[in-house]
Amino acid sequence: MTKDQISAAPRRRVLTLWGLLILQASCALFFLADVISDLLGMEDALGGVDHHNIELIVVLALGLGVIFIGFEIRRVLNRHRRMEFQLRAASGAFWELLEEHFDGWSLTPSERDVATLAIKGLSIAEIASIRQTKQGTIKAQCNAIYAKAGVSGRPQLLSLFIEDLMSEDLVGQIPE
Repeated sequence: MTKDQISAAPRRRVLTLWGLLILQASCALFFLADVISDLLGMEDALGGVDHHNIELIVVLALGLGVIFIGFEIRRVLNRHRRMEFQLRAASGAFWELLEEHFDGWSLTPSERDVATLAIKGLSIAEIASIRQTKQGTIKAQCNAIYAKAGVSGRPQLLSLFIEDLMSEDLVGQIPE
């Protein structure tokens, strides 16, 4: 499939859904007008047109819409399930990757904790508060982590993991 074919498929699906919405709204308006005309005693409001045939066509249109929307809901739920699986796989792979790097760098348990919190985006002050230690200690541990990892700071540390995650197939086979 070409890129244009891939982007055209969702566009067609969206246009189909909008078309069905308009069709179903029109059907609802027809039935509302029919009920109102029946209530007001204007059974022949359509000017002699056999409205039973029109009602049959409207019911068929609504039925087709329900079937299509049912398939769409099933497709969306399957896609959602696949995406959740991929997210879990990526999350698990990320933690495995962290452990591998931490082992390779011979980080101490304290440095592992600080590195994990730093990678999560916490500030020096927040890490110090969580670990109940001074900010200077956290800064020293961060510098030791950066030296062992061969990077100059937190952005470069994080980029090591991002590069590894982007270069591997984390998901493998997704169950159906």
